[in-house]
Order: sequence, then structure tokens, then C-alpha cells
Amino acid sequence: MQTLTEFLTRNDLDLALTQSVSDILAAAIELNGKASIAVSGGSTPKGFFNALSQRDIDWDKVTVTLADERWVDNDSAASNTRLVHENLLQNKAASATFFHLKQGDAFSEEALHKLNVATVDTGILPFDVLILGMGEDGHTASLFPCSEQISEGLAVDNKDALLKVIPTTAPHERISFTFSALSQSKNTFLHLCGDNKKVVLEQALENTDIFEMPIRAFLCHPTLKTQIFWAP
Repeated sequence: MQTLTEFLTRNDLDLALTQSVSDILAAAIELNGKASIAVSGGSTPKGFFNALSQRDIDWDKVTVTLADERWVDNDSAASNTRLVHENLLQNKAASATFFHLKQGDAFSEEALHKLNVATVDTGILPFDVLILGMGEDGHTASLFPCSEQISEGLAVDNKDALLKVIPTTAPHERISFTFSALSQSKNTFLHLCGDNKKVVLEQALENTDIFEMPIRAFLCHPTLKTQIFWAP
């Protein structure tokens, strides 16, 4: 299920999302002594990242990670890790802990196994906050409809938190949290901007085939609540 909130401007959306997320993180810290948030890459969240980085939160008790990452060098322009460090882990948020999805050079089965073990050892799951994006093909995180790994990625009984994805319609090998891990998140937001994304969203809501458009796994789930924030 989902709710849609539309904003007049992207700045209005950024401020509202920042308020919601900072309130959730602060409440989680007060309750559990810690909080975790998974964010997505791209240009859309930059304004939100900047606004959130300036909020008064006990950032040293927050762990930040990505819903997915391209397996590229951290200084690459294609790196979401670089994006987060340059735009979110700044100002007051500089003291937050970052859980790296891309660790090492070779993307081997051993590396993937170690990362899956680390998600358990660090206790970052379930996320207190998950911020998703959506591609023009309806993918979210790196759950691409074109990939051979899509069934594994969307399997509700997948015990692994992370998987390797090789999309055929986008560059780079990817590491992505699985739907089974992401769907445990206590608060899920879908952050969208632009008329094109509104059209894709409307297409996603017209059908329930999650393999055609993986974002539907979050939008059409009977119990999972996804809060959609959209601005032109």
C-alpha cells in the first residue's frame, strides 16, 4: 500500500522529508540508543541530503548506508558513496557512521558473503528509515527488471540482505539490498521529482507485476506502507 504527498516545489519536498526523517531518527535514538538509515543515489536527493545534514540529531549514534551501490571506485563520478559523503555526511552529520557496500576491489562471492555477515554483525537491520528512488524502467535500489538476479532480489524468503546484480540496461556491476531486507524497514519513503517520474509512478500503480516494474513490490504490498513524496 502507499500514500502520495505532492509538493509545489522540490525545496518544499526536501524540507518536509527532512523533518519526517529527522523526527524518526531522533525517536529511534531515544528508544534504542541508535538509528539506521538507507538512502539512494542520483541527483534527486542532493537537496534533501544537505538539509538533513544540518539537523540537530545525535549523529554519532546514526549509521548511514545505501540501498544499493555501483561497484566502482569511491572517487568515481558514478559512486553513490561519493555522493553521500559529499552531500550528506557533512555539517552536523559528519559524525555519523557510514556502512560501505563497496568494499575492496574484486566483487567476489567471498566479498559478498563477508558483507552479508557484516549486515548482521553491525545490527543495522531493520532500517529505521529507507529512502528509495525509482528509475524510468520501474527499478528501485538495483533491483532491475532486466537482470537475471531479479527473482532472487525480489524473493520474500531470501535470507541474504545483499546480492550482486548485473543489469543489462545500465552500466556497472551493482550490490543491492534485497527486497526481503528492505521491506523490513520501519519507515519507507519513495522520493520522486519531475513529471516523467510521475508518469512512471502512474504506470506502476496500474498493475501488480513486480517483475515488470520492481517498485511495485513496495507500492502494492498488502501490509508494507510506502510514503511517496513527489514534486515537479
